[in-house]
Amino acid sequence: MIKKEKVVLAYSGGLDTSIILKWLQNERNLDVVTYTADVGQGSEIDEAKKKAKQLGVKEIFVDDLKEEFARDFVFPMFRANALYEGCYLLGTSIARPLIAKKQLEIAKKVRAKYVSHGSTGKGNDQIRFELGYYSNNPKIKVIAPWREWKFKSRNELIDYAQKFQIPIPKDKIDSPPYSMDSNLLHTSYEGKVLEDPWKAPDESMFIRTKSCEDAPDKPHYLTIEFKMGDPISLDGKKLSPFRIISRLNEIGGENGVGRLDIVENRFIGMKSRGVYETPGGEILLIARRAIESITLDKESAHLKDELMPKYAELIYNGFWFSPEREMLQKLIDQSQKLVSGFVKLKIYKGNVIILGRKSNQTLYSPEMATFEEDLVYNQSDADGFIKLNALRLKLLKNRR
Repeated sequence: MIKKEKVVLAYSGGLDTSIILKWLQNERNLDVVTYTADVGQGSEIDEAKKKAKQLGVKEIFVDDLKEEFARDFVFPMFRANALYEGCYLLGTSIARPLIAKKQLEIAKKVRAKYVSHGSTGKGNDQIRFELGYYSNNPKIKVIAPWREWKFKSRNELIDYAQKFQIPIPKDKIDSPPYSMDSNLLHTSYEGKVLEDPWKAPDESMFIRTKSCEDAPDKPHYLTIEFKMGDPISLDGKKLSPFRIISRLNEIGGENGVGRLDIVENRFIGMKSRGVYETPGGEILLIARRAIESITLDKESAHLKDELMPKYAELIYNGFWFSPEREMLQKLIDQSQKLVSGFVKLKIYKGNVIILGRKSNQTLYSPEMATFEEDLVYNQSDADGFIKLNALRLKLLKNRR
């Protein structure tokens, strides 16, 4: 009997990857090894393991990556205050390189020739996964079923699932579902009614955040301590990176913080409407900018803001392991060495309000900034400063 080649499948336990699992077994005659990364998505981890067993998988790997995800991926990204196209906190994008890297480690362990994922041929995730694979193992062979199989509709997928006794949730049969992705940092939604950018999402769709109307009438007060750009404690209690984001998610979600509805430009060129819940991320971003405002000098802060769109785009497009992202990361991390101190916040009905910030490394000088009488700043010095800066403009005007 000829031994089958192995493929390691990034397996979520959902309908699509379950169909892919069976397709790899049936159509490609491969021995499927499943890999499920726990990056904070919750209860579906146990369900994925159970389904893999039901579908005849002998080698099932599940990794708890929550702390590594928060410490080595989310926190470094937040040091850059990264926002794609000015608003998206990159919740899906930042998880893919970690999953790809760990998936390859499993492939090496089980001596698998192939890896596979469940991303469609229209989206960004296929690029993120595969750039992650090739960056870490240039010789790996990738199977992308959505780009290879003959299925032309969701009904054909449902028929295939029924034929091979793959469990199908009821909401997947009658209509196309929301395409959802969830991890520690966020939950995202695409598809269904969201494909019409004029139609608002149903309130019942949201699983992490209350609406502003249903949020408590009393504000939540919070103090975050930062050290070298990273949050290290909430209200004086030291917590691990995973625990900090988890707690911020709870606070933000309860108080209606973190919803975002955008039409974004995918890497492959098309526009896509997505709705996101990133409660802890929104709180963290606002608090981080507050502590940077008193600890970073003007030119360092402005340079960071200039570089941020490029950094965010690299992550969005799947280039986490690229030399240019690593170069930018070193510059960003250098800027954070003295970004330490405390930020005081009020969280209220969808708003994150800065109440105060303080640091032993502050560059803010009350003596300099005061409108009252002071002994440290000679206002007449501004006269020469203005005239020197105006010289170029005067010369331009005279030439005209």
